[in-house]
Amino acid sequence: MARDDEESTFGGRLTRYARVSRTMAGLGARMAGERYLGLSFDNEKHAESLKVALGGLKGPLMKVAQLLATIPEALPEEYAREFRQLQSNAPPMGWAFVKRRMQTELGPDWQGRFASFEHAAANAASLGQVHRAVAKDGTNLACKLQYPDMRSAVEADLRQLKMIFGIVERYYGSVGTKQIYKEVGDRLREELDYVLEAKHCALYCDMLSTEDTVHVPEVWPDLSTGRLLTSTWLDGRPIMEFMDADLEVRNTLAMNMFRAWYVPLYFYGVIHGDPHLGNYSVRPDHSINLLDFGCVRVFPPAFVRGVIDLYRALQRDDRALAVHAYETWGFRGLTDEQVDVLSIWARFLYGPILDDSVRRIGSTETGVYGRETATKVQKELARVGRVEVPREFVFMDRAALGLGSVFLHLKAEVNWYRLFNELIDDFDETALTQRQHAMLAKHDVPGPGENPVAAVATPTVLPE
Repeated sequence: MARDDEESTFGGRLTRYARVSRTMAGLGARMAGERYLGLSFDNEKHAESLKVALGGLKGPLMKVAQLLATIPEALPEEYAREFRQLQSNAPPMGWAFVKRRMQTELGPDWQGRFASFEHAAANAASLGQVHRAVAKDGTNLACKLQYPDMRSAVEADLRQLKMIFGIVERYYGSVGTKQIYKEVGDRLREELDYVLEAKHCALYCDMLSTEDTVHVPEVWPDLSTGRLLTSTWLDGRPIMEFMDADLEVRNTLAMNMFRAWYVPLYFYGVIHGDPHLGNYSVRPDHSINLLDFGCVRVFPPAFVRGVIDLYRALQRDDRALAVHAYETWGFRGLTDEQVDVLSIWARFLYGPILDDSVRRIGSTETGVYGRETATKVQKELARVGRVEVPREFVFMDRAALGLGSVFLHLKAEVNWYRLFNELIDDFDETALTQRQHAMLAKHDVPGPGENPVAAVATPTVLPE
C-alpha cells in the first residue's frame, strides 16, 4: 500500500498507534510479572518483537528508536541492539503524491519553475524524501519534501516514546528519562520546520565559511516552504566506501569530520545533532559535504565551558572541578558515588584527547562504540542511585558517540589531543557569547533557552 494511502491518514496512524500500544502493553505486563510474581521474562525476545512493530511504521517513532539506540544511557542493551537494526529507508511516495504536494507548496505552475525535476526519489527516510532537480540556470538541486501530516504523526509517536521510557525507567531505573524525552521531543518537532532548517543551513554556511575542507549546501528560498526545502545538490561518495583506503586518506577524512562538527561548537556553541552516516559524503579531494540541518542544537556558552572544565578536571584529577562541570551541564544533587560513575563515562569519552600521542579512537567488542562502557555505567548507576540526564547533554553525548563511531570505522590514527587543544587553546566564554549572539541574530536562529517549537501551530493529536 502506498505511503500516502495509509500512513498519511488518521485511520492509518490510529492503526499503527494501536499496534505499538499492544506491544508496549505486553512489555509492561511481562516486566510486572517478572518483578512481582517471579515469572521469567525474555528481554531479547520482546525487544525483537518491539523492533518488528516499530519497523513497520516507517515514520517518526522509527526515527526516535534509531536515535535512542545511539544514546547508551537511554535503553537497556537488548533494546538498543534491536533498534540499531531499524533502517530509515522508508518506501518513497509515488509521483502522484509528489505532484499534489509540490503544487500545494509552490503553486500549480511549480514544474515550470525548474528546468527538470526527477519523478523518482533519490532517497527516502522517516520524515520525508529527496528528489533531484535542475534549476532554470542549470544548478543541480536537492528538493526535500515532507510526508503529509507529519506533525500529528510526531505527536502520536512521542506518546509511544513516553510509554517506552516509563516502562524502561520503572523496571531498570539507572537513568531518569524525563529530560531525555523533552529534548528528543523538541528536536523532533523542530525537524518538521523546514523554515528553521533553512536558517540552520545558512548558519552553518557562515560558521564554516573559512573551513576549506567542509562544504554546506546553499538554500534556495524562492523554492522552499515550511514543508519543502530546496538547496544545492552536493555530489560525494559515502564515507563507508573509504574504510579500506590508505591511512593518509582515512586520517584526512577523520580530521575534516572533526573540524566540521567541533569548530561550530567551540567557536559558536552550536552542534549538528545528527551524526548519521547519510548526513555527510566525501568529495574527490577528500573534503566533506555536511548535510541535513534538521537537528541542530544551540548551547549556552556556559555549557561549552563545562565541556572544557571537565576535560581539565580529568587531566588534573580535580574532583571539585568535575562536579562543577556536571552541575554546569544541569546534573543536580549528585552523590560522591554518582560522580565517580559519571566520570567512568567521561573518561571513556575524553580518553582519546587526554593522551598526547598518535592513536586510534578506541576499540569495541560489541561493534558499537561505547556500548561496553555504557553497560558498566548503567549497572553502576542502578547500584548507587538513578541520575536524571540533563536535556542539553543528550545530543552532545550523541554527537560524540556518532563521530567516535565514524573514527573507529575509519581506523584513523591521529593525535586527537593536539587536534582538540588547537580548538580550545584560546577559549574565552565572553568572546564565544559575543560571537554566538551576532551569528544567531544575523541568521534569525533562536538562541539557547529559546524554544523554536513553541511557535509551531499545535497539531491534532491522538487521544490518550
